[in-house]
Amino acid sequence: MKLHELTKSSGLSKKKKRLGRGDGSGKGNYSGKGHKGQKARAGGGVKPGFEGGQTSLFMRLPKLRGFKRYHKLVTNYIPLNLHTIESDDTIKSGDTIDRVALLEKGYIGVNDKVKLLARGTLNKKITIKDIDAASQSAIQAVEAAGGSVSLSS
Repeated sequence: MKLHELTKSSGLSKKKKRLGRGDGSGKGNYSGKGHKGQKARAGGGVKPGFEGGQTSLFMRLPKLRGFKRYHKLVTNYIPLNLHTIESDDTIKSGDTIDRVALLEKGYIGVNDKVKLLARGTLNKKITIKDIDAASQSAIQAVEAAGGSVSLSS
């Protein structure tokens, strides 16, 4: 096969629709536009979103005046579960856990807020200080194991 012997596959390209070439073509006389009306005129048609004079959807929706930063509206906490403390071998019974200790162990970032949650069990007697939040059941579980929880103010 040579370059000059290449041909297009049949059905690869469609013939262009020839409008206004007589009634026998099927697209003569009105050229597929029907009888009169706005869509039959040159440059005719309605703009996108036009709903026949009814107030269009984009006009009915409320306008956004500025925006609120979602991360400023919602406080995201890093969860610290009791089973995490229990399974960590570097935390011994009688230790004190605070933000600095959690940061060194890699549980939280520098600006992260931490919340103590009661998933799992705790058998170690530990003191937890300077965390941002804690669930009531987590506080009760730590106190039942002989420890204490104090939240940062």
